[in-house]
Amino acid sequence: MTTVETESGVLAGDERMLIDGELQLTSSGATFEVIHPASEEVAGQATDGTVDDMGRAVAAARRAFDETDWSRDLEFRHHCLTQLHEALERNKERLRRILITEVGCPVTVSGSQIESPIEEVKHWADHGKNFEYLVDTGVHPTQLGPARRKIHYEPVGVVGAITPWNVPFYLNIAETVPALMAGNTVVLKPAQLTPWSGSEYGRIVAEETDIPAGVFNVVVSNANEVGAALSADPRVDMITFTGSTATGRAILAAGAPTVKKTLLELGGKSAHIVLDDADFNACLPLAAMMACVMSGQSCILPSRILLPRSRYEEGLEILKTMMEGFPVGDPWTPGNMQGPQISKTQRQKVLGLIRSGIDSGARLVTGGGVPENLPVGYYTQPTLLADVDPDSQVAQDEIFGPVLTVTPYDTDDDAVAIANNTIYGLSGEVSSGDVDRAFAIATRMRTGNVTINGKSHFGITSPFGGTKQSGLGYRNGEEGYKEYLEAKTIGMPDTAAP
Repeated sequence: MTTVETESGVLAGDERMLIDGELQLTSSGATFEVIHPASEEVAGQATDGTVDDMGRAVAAARRAFDETDWSRDLEFRHHCLTQLHEALERNKERLRRILITEVGCPVTVSGSQIESPIEEVKHWADHGKNFEYLVDTGVHPTQLGPARRKIHYEPVGVVGAITPWNVPFYLNIAETVPALMAGNTVVLKPAQLTPWSGSEYGRIVAEETDIPAGVFNVVVSNANEVGAALSADPRVDMITFTGSTATGRAILAAGAPTVKKTLLELGGKSAHIVLDDADFNACLPLAAMMACVMSGQSCILPSRILLPRSRYEEGLEILKTMMEGFPVGDPWTPGNMQGPQISKTQRQKVLGLIRSGIDSGARLVTGGGVPENLPVGYYTQPTLLADVDPDSQVAQDEIFGPVLTVTPYDTDDDAVAIANNTIYGLSGEVSSGDVDRAFAIATRMRTGNVTINGKSHFGITSPFGGTKQSGLGYRNGEEGYKEYLEAKTIGMPDTAAP
């Protein structure tokens, strides 16, 4: 493969990782290639860190937590994260180019992956500064007389953050900044396909903030055992992970011997229940768009559309029209809203699941293959499958591609049963002309989050988490911040000083 020229818009990120305040390459000098998915060419290299590198990073984080004032100096933490927000803002166009290079995210829709996480840094800095770390719960009767009780919120300790490739910069920020503001030290292990979104973050921390050595570390590697070493290390107090349910299970198992606190955001197979009184022309074009933006590589998108049998063909026609006209192509071209899949392997997985759906009786309405006008790059056609058996593989497995499956239902009870018929419970959606009816349906869906009539559940001020095998714990909101804290209850005489 040839190396892509930076004049094309492609930009290589920093090859180095950040360990104990030093930007460095692994001792052997080994590197691995980063591929631009829109051209299938090598965009550059990243250092190939080792288990030993991970061990040094964990040791640095442990020392920084145990031996420095980071966990106790709230004002300094706020100062450092305010610096980080300003530094990321200065670097945002470089970060955007790196994101498009690594992921193939269209520039048109890159704001949610660049501007939004940068603003979240400021949010968490201010939230953490104003958080009430000591709460007086009043006087409580006990057998030994009245006792005043206070809750002291303390940082967990060393947090290991393992992030995925689909929205890498956003999740690098989401999994580390609230942890840092809460007083923890952090070791970040970015995804193998998107190392630069992590290494650039580390470079900015090292060069443009006062965050002390060891407080924030980034270990880049192409080896699965490096992330596994972070999960199993007894010096790590907590693991936060976003990714597949299979990997989440492995992380839980690795942390079990030390009963490590674990925050998991895992797979999803979200259903969109479209009720018979819904405005199809309002909700279904948006549903088709959400399936294709980010090439379908999102855990929360409603990839299963449930349509009432009485309006089934009408709904299919609207979805078909929208998906056939969706702008797919070069992510650097403004106006395109769907880029390539992240890798050849991922596209093969998506195409394989489409074939499995057809083999199990689904009707291919549109798409199903590689766009003829895009022979280079890991592109997949927006694909609509109808008459999908809710028990089939394509209706049960997370696809992570621009694919919508459509299943008919007869009654509201049928729709709820089909929606709940997976191991997942991350997100969902209901559309109806009657908000009260939609709300009643939403409360019956076994999922952590539900959108009604396009009013998104997702936001920095609201808890986000999954039920069943879609995860443990929460991101965002007060609940999300508290995930990175331990609640210590202290009982004392009522006359004690506050």
